[in-house]
Amino acid sequence: MQNNQNVKMKKTLLVGRHGAGKTTLKQALRGEEIHYVKTQYMDYGDWLLDSPGEYAEVHGLGAALAIYSYEADIVALLISADDDYSLFPPNITCMVNREVIGIVTKIDKASPKRAKNWLKLSGCEKIFFVNSRSGEGVEELKNYLKKTK
Repeated sequence: MQNNQNVKMKKTLLVGRHGAGKTTLKQALRGEEIHYVKTQYMDYGDWLLDSPGEYAEVHGLGAALAIYSYEADIVALLISADDDYSLFPPNITCMVNREVIGIVTKIDKASPKRAKNWLKLSGCEKIFFVNSRSGEGVEELKNYLKKTK
């Protein structure tokens, strides 16, 4: 199911470590076939900005995320339920002058609750739970990202 051209979506920047599921979520939100692709550069697409995990992991590349956040309506911090640590420090969301949401990916894995707690500590008030492969939670997130004006 491809994105309806008449529906306007909020431009969303996906941020997370490598393997968090950013690209897979992007494919699910767009209704594309899910297949592995390693994001090597900033994928500045239609309404989804897919960042390489290295931008969040390497201190010297973090400035790129700050710059791209100004292009977005929403910044989405992603943590996989099977991550064993969080990249995001406490209260980091106050550093962005955009709405910041949290997304727990791979919810069929180890500990979605732990990932949710990390996102709450980072400052995310709105948190979504998704499994991009099964589609669980994807429509709820997509509906939230639709522009209402």
